[in-house]
Amino acid sequence: MSASSGPQPSAPTDPHSYARPTEVSVRHLALHLTVDFATQTLAGHATWQLTRSGAAATELLLDSRDLLIEEVLLGEADAGMPTDFELGPADPVLGQALRIALHPDTTAVTVRYRTAPGAAALQWLRPEQTAGTQPFLFTQSQAILARTWLPCQDSPGVRFTYEAQITVPTQLLALMSASNPQQLRPDGRYHFRMEQPIPAYLMALAVGDVQFEPLSARTGVYAEPATLPGAVDEFADLEQMVATAEEMYGPYRWERYDLLVLPPSFPFGGMENPRLTFVTPTILAGDRSLTSLVAHELAHSWSGNLVTNATWNDFWLNEGFTVYFERRIMERLYGRPYAEMLQALGHAGLLHTLADLGPTSPDTHLYLNLAGRDPDEGLTDIAYEKGDYFLLTLEQLVGRPALDTFIKEYFGSHAFQSMDTTSFIRYLRRELLDSHPGLEARLRPEAWIYGPGIPDNAPPVGSERFAAVDAAGQSWQQGTPASQLPTANWSSHEWVRFLNQLPANAGVAQLSELDATFDFTNSGNSEILAAWLPRTIAAGYTPAEEALHRFLTRVGRRKFLTPLYKELLAAPANGPARARRLYAKARPNYHTVATSTLDALLGRPTDK
Repeated sequence: MSASSGPQPSAPTDPHSYARPTEVSVRHLALHLTVDFATQTLAGHATWQLTRSGAAATELLLDSRDLLIEEVLLGEADAGMPTDFELGPADPVLGQALRIALHPDTTAVTVRYRTAPGAAALQWLRPEQTAGTQPFLFTQSQAILARTWLPCQDSPGVRFTYEAQITVPTQLLALMSASNPQQLRPDGRYHFRMEQPIPAYLMALAVGDVQFEPLSARTGVYAEPATLPGAVDEFADLEQMVATAEEMYGPYRWERYDLLVLPPSFPFGGMENPRLTFVTPTILAGDRSLTSLVAHELAHSWSGNLVTNATWNDFWLNEGFTVYFERRIMERLYGRPYAEMLQALGHAGLLHTLADLGPTSPDTHLYLNLAGRDPDEGLTDIAYEKGDYFLLTLEQLVGRPALDTFIKEYFGSHAFQSMDTTSFIRYLRRELLDSHPGLEARLRPEAWIYGPGIPDNAPPVGSERFAAVDAAGQSWQQGTPASQLPTANWSSHEWVRFLNQLPANAGVAQLSELDATFDFTNSGNSEILAAWLPRTIAAGYTPAEEALHRFLTRVGRRKFLTPLYKELLAAPANGPARARRLYAKARPNYHTVATSTLDALLGRPTDK
């Protein structure tokens, strides 16, 4: 199917967008911006080419949040005529509707604007917050933050192509979720094209002192100079990952697949921006043991980027398929026992989330009701791990060959389109369930998608390698010295499992023995540190305090930060005060995505 932009005619109403794309929708963007590190703003104009359902539509509605709208023109930037526009009432989550009056023959609209210094999608880093000597800028548009740096129809059900001209300081390189340069331009002006239509949440921009190293004809790595050599070695299997994914579920449709290793303040493990996945440096473990995250972001090139959830209520359609696909890639590359470890870790996370939310909470449904709420509240293990578990259950019932055929055809027949949950169930029935009598009754998709918790038809999850780790842990608890445990060939996942299985009341003496043997406190592996440090907080193990402070100040990944601050808050005596003191110091290094969660947990620090 050829690429096509715009919404699907039957797309459901998006509760997180003011836009009315069934009346007027955007189809192509020409973006011109200048990046100003001194004022921490972007300034320029966005020209939108429009698709109109009929002459009756009298206005275009765009999403905006904290944007200074200077002028709106009907037509192109160099020849447009000023038109009336209005910003609606401000909502703390949705921002404001930008209403633009149209003429019957209007086919393009230009908005001149600038961003606010505190725009939620933009992370401006000082040189000391990077691995080098230059400042850095990166965006994080998911879920509805694109509207804080671009007036747009900020809904995953609306797709558009784009071109851009970005002007930056001459010593810095600009990159986007588009065709990218591989070397500095002396004039600091960079031109980009994205010919495949994408939703606004996949708009991305990064500017910094970064260099490029190819890994194959279509893959490579961008990173700060000090980080690049280690990243090149860590991601040496990238081309093999892409080829493996293609073998399973069809051709890669985005031409290049490159990675950008961001500074540590990036709030997620990765972000699947087309052509240029953003990744956290916390996966640079030195042994390629954390690259399943890259497999996950690569899988989004099919699940999410190619076939996209129509609204954030349908988020499981992006993430459930992606987790399943990720683990199938890792199984093919590194074997089934390795993939089983990933599944077991994910399952443990799912059980923890279910306990945290409550087993009957509607937030444990796959299909969510996020109207009136920040869609980030739906970014939990439910969408990821319960979604994957649903597909594992289907795989067990119908067999891998049949499920693989279904998934490949699903991606192919809905390429560059959006998908909502109701339409997916209808497609699943027609293309798979109805051809296997009794399958739907055994699968019970309604219970999985619209019901709480984990249905009782889910297959068991286990890992032989983790069973061996658990046995070693039991042996240690029964008195075997840590130095005699069979840990020589353990991966990062096995170490994390070992630490997670430690008894809750492990004391200072026990942690001291483990640390003396394995040097956890000085580990360069972020996953191991994130599993170790909560234990040290709970036990009052003071030798790890400096490492804890350093980790909280350096790393901005929300997955790590939230449990560490929760553990600090639960610590006796001065735990809450200590947590807030550390947060006040570290908060400037975090992205808005992280601080929005942590402010709710800890309270926003005062300026005193």
